Amino acid sequence: MDKIINDFIKKSLSEDLGNGDITSMACIDKESTGQAQLITKENCEIAGINIAKKIFYYYDNNLIFNALKKDGETIKKDEIIFTIAGNQQSILATERLVLNCMQRMSGIATKTRKYINAVQDLKTKILDTRKTCPSIRFLDKMAVEIGGAKNHRYGLYDMIMIKDNHIDFSGGVKNAIENCHTYLNKKNKKIQIIIEARDLRELNQIINIGGVDRILLDNFNINQTKQAVSIVNQKYPLESSGNMKLNNVREYAMCGVDYISIGSLTHSIKSIDLSMKSI
Repeated sequence: MDKIINDFIKKSLSEDLGNGDITSMACIDKESTGQAQLITKENCEIAGINIAKKIFYYYDNNLIFNALKKDGETIKKDEIIFTIAGNQQSILATERLVLNCMQRMSGIATKTRKYINAVQDLKTKILDTRKTCPSIRFLDKMAVEIGGAKNHRYGLYDMIMIKDNHIDFSGGVKNAIENCHTYLNKKNKKIQIIIEARDLRELNQIINIGGVDRILLDNFNINQTKQAVSIVNQKYPLESSGNMKLNNVREYAMCGVDYISIGSLTHSIKSIDLSMKSI
């Protein structure tokens, strides 16, 4: 993970700085030092403090970073998150990347925490999806964990997830499951298999065939979900997905599913308003 983070910081700083921060170089003496602080401008679940520290130190390891809060803390408006001291040009060169990361990550963590709070007394675990911002999935998924939820598969490579198109292209549920087992045996791999059920008929097919680790109930309504939980009768873990919102997530969880995956945790978020000011 350290390499992924360092590569991201290097690429992001290069994108922003190019040949240099010409405004800072023109306005400020290169030896000048100072301090700044990060302030929240709204209530939130803060996330990205550790990433901010890595960004500052990657660019200038002589900077002095002092975290006053921790990732995952609930923060009130106008609270100070951290202070940064040292070369003024270095602080300004890294400011926007720090803000961009923390505003997005805090938005994801804040939204995630709302879902967690809605089902906190139930057994259901909240999961994210692959509906993340390209090239910064690791930040999105890190923010989800900071918000209290669990990561689903990281990519296409770490879990077999048989969805509707896989089923159709394979010629049906039975072929899709058997093809996956043939592939895994051939490659001598042990990887979890999740399969999507589009309706109760397909759910019964999956149960009769077996050979999977989890069943995903895709866009089932509440009544269908209750029926599915009864039919499966704890033979397989169940995951609900599709059209999950804050106003219905608890109702789905109360049906008895083990997991609820929510794409909007990362694909439809409001960034948190943060501000870095000199002191």
